[in-house]
Amino acid sequence: MKLNIPYGKDGSIPLELPDARVAAVVEANPVEVGDESRTLSQALQNPIDSVSFRAFVEDARDLLILVNDGTRPTPTARVLDILVDDLAGVDLRFLVATGIHRAPTEDEYRQIFGHHLERFRDRIFAHDARADEEMVFVGRSSNGTEMRINRLGVEAHKIAIISSVEPHYFAGYTGGRKSFLPGIAAYDTITQNHKLALRPEARALALAGNPVHEDMVDALQSVKKEIFAINTVLDRDHRIYAAAAGDIHASLTVATEKARKVFAAPIAKKAAVVVSVVKCPGDIDLYQAQKGIDNAKHALREGGILILVAQCRDGIGEQTFFDLLASASSPAEALQQIDHHYVLGYHKAAKMAEVGQWAQMWAVTDLAEGLLEQISIRSFRTLPVAIDQALAEAGESAQVLFLLDGGLIVPQVENTK
Repeated sequence: MKLNIPYGKDGSIPLELPDARVAAVVEANPVEVGDESRTLSQALQNPIDSVSFRAFVEDARDLLILVNDGTRPTPTARVLDILVDDLAGVDLRFLVATGIHRAPTEDEYRQIFGHHLERFRDRIFAHDARADEEMVFVGRSSNGTEMRINRLGVEAHKIAIISSVEPHYFAGYTGGRKSFLPGIAAYDTITQNHKLALRPEARALALAGNPVHEDMVDALQSVKKEIFAINTVLDRDHRIYAAAAGDIHASLTVATEKARKVFAAPIAKKAAVVVSVVKCPGDIDLYQAQKGIDNAKHALREGGILILVAQCRDGIGEQTFFDLLASASSPAEALQQIDHHYVLGYHKAAKMAEVGQWAQMWAVTDLAEGLLEQISIRSFRTLPVAIDQALAEAGESAQVLFLLDGGLIVPQVENTK
């Protein structure tokens, strides 16, 4: 079998393996994509539990639009193509909902806004969760999460969000309420919410009973604003497969049902070796690419080898999770440290340590030599060498399962009973 494995923005890694050594090549499920502009327009004209977008902005004294940063494949520019006429004459600002991520680079601003960038440049702002002077307390969730958000969100008359909905390894799904928490929330607010990710109920594809999601929804009640949500769902080629607009919660529910059809991928059985490929833009750094580890664990046998493939062109990303893992002598010790004391980022370290207790983690990245070994990940410069060594170690009958969009796809073992 010949494969071309995506790597970085435009690169690829050619592979050739005997058919007998390939368990499966798993991609997002194929879905029928119609006219993308029509899909968006219909969602805007027929919103869920809301007036149309045009009616929403007609009486807006001013409007703040929250958009995702460059780590998401959200088709913000294509949505703006549809909205631009309705936005004419509106006192408008954009806020990039970065959460704790850095502000976008110039290239990333162009990725997000496309040809609309120059038109709106002087009205675009990036959230900085660490800028305490820009955060305003608006309330508290029943869990005790203190909801402090960006001042622009408090001062705006109305708010619209443009988002995309995919599985998320501890929030269940992206989209909707995540534009506020963590999107435009203060660092300490995000810390309080993300600590809930340590609970086993915080997992991909789950909203009911998921403490992170439920805390986000509860905390959002303190944002006393009229909100219009635009949630898109993309197919494997980042085309707009579906869209749901209107009420922030009702539209998310509809969008998650569509997203599950795309990203919950059935597999016949777990494999001894899983190659999890994190595509651009999710491969920006190790902090983001970790999602490819957490999703791939669902396809890996106990004692198996998980090979992460992610360029990590910006390096590690948020340093806290790496430092915690590097300071521990084993995954078990890392989990003990997290149980004793939590800071933001430790939830990611915990998810990695949990996998490290029962599987080997290897990786093919552009990270500096010796860096990954500090956190018990075996590093390789070439994927063919990593696969050859994994198969040699796993045994003559071992097979490789390729997860070709590991940052988004969640493998699900089919029930054959």
